[in-house]
Amino acid sequence: MSEKLTAAIVGPGNIGTDLLIKLLNNSHNIEPVYMIGVDPNSDGLTRARDLGLEASAEGVDWLLQQDPLPDLVFECTSAGAHKANAPKYREAGIRAIDLTPAAVGPYLCPAINMDELSTVDNVNMITCAGQATTPMVKAVTRVVDVDYAEVVSSIASKSAGPGTRANIDEFIETTSAALEQIGGAKKGKVVIVLNPVEPPMLMRNTVYCSLPAEAGQAGELQDRIRESIADMVATVQDYVPGYRLTAEPQFDEPRDDWGGWARVTLLLEVKGAADYLPDYAGNLDIITSAAVATADRYADLLRSEAAAVNA
Repeated sequence: MSEKLTAAIVGPGNIGTDLLIKLLNNSHNIEPVYMIGVDPNSDGLTRARDLGLEASAEGVDWLLQQDPLPDLVFECTSAGAHKANAPKYREAGIRAIDLTPAAVGPYLCPAINMDELSTVDNVNMITCAGQATTPMVKAVTRVVDVDYAEVVSSIASKSAGPGTRANIDEFIETTSAALEQIGGAKKGKVVIVLNPVEPPMLMRNTVYCSLPAEAGQAGELQDRIRESIADMVATVQDYVPGYRLTAEPQFDEPRDDWGGWARVTLLLEVKGAADYLPDYAGNLDIITSAAVATADRYADLLRSEAAAVNA
């Protein structure tokens, strides 16, 4: 396998258009060939045509009539739409990378569980908050047990489009589940804040993780947690350069009202790459960047498998 995988983007809004620009500029393995929507007057469809894609406002049914079909589809619509579309993609033999909170397939965070790509035909990119905070919870749980993880994710109101606002409940449920299922926390909780401040703020996330009581004291255990966090930040920065801690991890000693737990607090900021969206829209940038990294890695895995078969 040497040629690029072909891809369709379903949903020509902000996320779909930003994803298109990233694929064209940054992907070494993926060639976007179709952009699909339902509004003939969509700016995203017009932009896609101008960039050389075949764009249609006739929806997924139109896509499934094309010859050839794409190898991949990126779902950038809504949770409800993907739940309806996912069986159609599977029947057509098209791998789906889902950027909605539908969670039809397993959660995928490139910094944590990329190797699941080789066996799964539909993966879920969680949410923007999930891509930002699940790696930090995982960084802590690979050192100590975390009974409880809580995330407060704050984004600029201007970066929360109609899809985000319509899927708030699914957003919270999916992100909380990801903190547990791939982050490793026994219990996860998520709060999202849409901040109307002007000028718009960068995406900010506060992550609280409970710790065993002994981790509340300075020493070797805290050092290991700090090292794990720093390694995870560097891993995420490989595909999201604007991802960073804004302060050193803050450790608190055990408290009775925390059930005897100690706690670590992590403060994160995500600045977007401004490929299409403003740099304050780091919440959208991190999920499109994660989707590109996922698709590229999938193509690399297919290439390695093909080479092994031909060896």
